[in-house]
Amino acid sequence: MAGDLALDPVTFEVLKNSFITSVDQMGEQVLRTCYSFVIYNRDFSSALHDAMGECAAQGNQDIAVHVGTLHFTCKDVMRHFEGDMHEGDVFAINDPYAGGTHFSDVRLIRPIFADGKIIAFSQSNGHWSDVGGSVPGSFDVAAREMFREGLRITPIRLFDKGRFCKDVAHLIASNTRDPASIIGDIQAQAEATAVCEREILRLVTKYGRDTVETGLAAVQDYVERSARQRIAALPDGEWETVDFIDRDPAGGEGMIPIKIKMTIKGDRAIYDFTGSHPTIGSIYNSAFGATFSAVAAGMKTFFPDLPLNSGFYRCFDIIAPEGSIVDAKWPIAVTGFLMPFEKIMNSIYEMWSKLMPERALACAFNLEYLLTGGLDARSSDKPIFMFYDWLPGGWGGRNGKDGSNVTTACFGTGLMSQPVEGQERANPILTTKCEILTDSPGPGKWRGGAGVEKVSRMLQAEKTVISYICDRERAVVWGIEGGLPSMPHGLTLQRAGSKAEERLGSIFSDVPIGEGDVFSRPTAGGGGFGDPLERDPRLVIEDIKDDYISVARAAKDYGVVVQIVDAELCEYEVDKAATDALRARIRRERVANVRLDPELVAQRYRSGALDALDVIRQHAVILDWGSGALLPESTRQFREAFERRSVANWAAD
Repeated sequence: MAGDLALDPVTFEVLKNSFITSVDQMGEQVLRTCYSFVIYNRDFSSALHDAMGECAAQGNQDIAVHVGTLHFTCKDVMRHFEGDMHEGDVFAINDPYAGGTHFSDVRLIRPIFADGKIIAFSQSNGHWSDVGGSVPGSFDVAAREMFREGLRITPIRLFDKGRFCKDVAHLIASNTRDPASIIGDIQAQAEATAVCEREILRLVTKYGRDTVETGLAAVQDYVERSARQRIAALPDGEWETVDFIDRDPAGGEGMIPIKIKMTIKGDRAIYDFTGSHPTIGSIYNSAFGATFSAVAAGMKTFFPDLPLNSGFYRCFDIIAPEGSIVDAKWPIAVTGFLMPFEKIMNSIYEMWSKLMPERALACAFNLEYLLTGGLDARSSDKPIFMFYDWLPGGWGGRNGKDGSNVTTACFGTGLMSQPVEGQERANPILTTKCEILTDSPGPGKWRGGAGVEKVSRMLQAEKTVISYICDRERAVVWGIEGGLPSMPHGLTLQRAGSKAEERLGSIFSDVPIGEGDVFSRPTAGGGGFGDPLERDPRLVIEDIKDDYISVARAAKDYGVVVQIVDAELCEYEVDKAATDALRARIRRERVANVRLDPELVAQRYRSGALDALDVIRQHAVILDWGSGALLPESTRQFREAFERRSVANWAAD
């Protein structure tokens, strides 16, 4: 039997890397044959599973948010079709309540047979740009239940013994706004699973079925054994933190807490979400599968050299209260699960930074989705267009190193930044600006990475609406070990012919826009690591030269007084005496500033005496950034976290 075999080290290494390569080959197949521009920019992932549905291999560029969920959907397909699977079958599923992410992530799963027996499964997951629902792109932030979010695909058969079930596929595609791309992506994903099948069967021919099956189990055991050994070497203990979703659009003012307590006991980690908020009246809820994946992805960041498979998942347990924002049940809306997902990941970064300070990092920016859809009037037949965009931003400062600039979100670093040239060919939208955003990095001894700003203008289009799915407009990207926050997210819209800008914020759907309207949005930088008053002034000068920070904020955030010698030649000098004096004054006053009356801070913002970065970084106050009205409960919550992460780590005067 396969379980009785022992692999020699060379064969084990060959199989381990061959399994990973088979998944990478699936990705290359999807990349070269997909129809969707979204999938082409790598919003997809793949996996190889053993005969029990456990994940045996991920690829080298698969997306963090997907990888911890694929074994759940594989097992759900197995349950539905137990005893009724055949060579050439391919099944589809996108069900978040069965362990998936959201309805846009559609998985195709193929059983792999050898000698008439299922020995493995290959799975291809791709984000379809539209799966129906009430708004283009299928992200309706006002949805409280899934019925406005699009098509829920419970396990179905799309290929029956090699025969394409055209009627079923067209039923699915006809319920979306881009049926031609959907059919093309189905074929691309199905062929990708066949690529993996061919590679596994090649290995069977070379090594034998029993050896390959043993290898599929052995790679998981190896990862489990390695991870357990490393956890066991850490001190036992408990660590707790809390992060927030900005708001419940259907509720009152105040941020939505996600609480986590991590316990290390022996060679296991336990993550307890008790105390997290109940589900909210929006799509910003997470079903259990996505929560599980967030834990796996966050923890895996601190074990970068280990392959990722189900062996890693055996090393931790999750306690997620049913009905909470981290364990939503049908039919609660969950399409915006990525908002709690990234809060969980960053919370895990914070807790593991205490355990492994050499790998510590502050909070990363929050992924945002812009979705614009309508009729493309550049063509006489006015086809439906779907502009689905995301931007990179800054990662948190690290222990001894600045954060990564303009990097895709921790949600999935395998994502590509979409080329605007391709977007403009496919959509009646012109990008007029896309550049690094000065002063976006969170200040610290090691600053956060820089974010970007993108500005777009609508061209000839009809019946067009825009939606924006984002967060951290109020739960602003935070620093640790004394570091400071970044900046709030939020989209602004300037109507054609108007000189005034309207702030729409970070969460809205189905807003009509027309030709000539201009919309702009920033992405935050990462949070700072360490006290910014301890940053080497020479590094501040280099940041000014690179336009990462301005001369004005060098003084406000770092206490560094810079004299401009020749800005065009990037020649600057530090005024050492003035810097020493300013840093001493900031040290004396900053704790009192953080505890200043929030209403007074709001008044100064409305008068123009303070800007948003002053309000956040110096006073830890959260406002409605459009009207300037104080948000008292959000401020209380933000200040509590700011005191813990920043103030408590500032050296005493």
